[in-house]
Amino acid sequence: MFKAGKFFGQVKTEMKKVAWPSREELISSTIVVLCSMIILALFIGVCDLVFSRVTNFLISGVL
Repeated sequence: MFKAGKFFGQVKTEMKKVAWPSREELISSTIVVLCSMIILALFIGVCDLVFSRVTNFLISGVL
């Protein structure tokens, strides 16, 4: 039980040392992440569409 109390005391001490972002920094970082995810999803979707069309063309062309 003593070890658990010591652990949580150390966690509390370390959490005071954390540099928390401001609200503006948090919002701007969130926007960057969301935009990056949208761009990546579109890129992967387009690649999937192109590869599936090429595969279907090769399969139907061969047969």
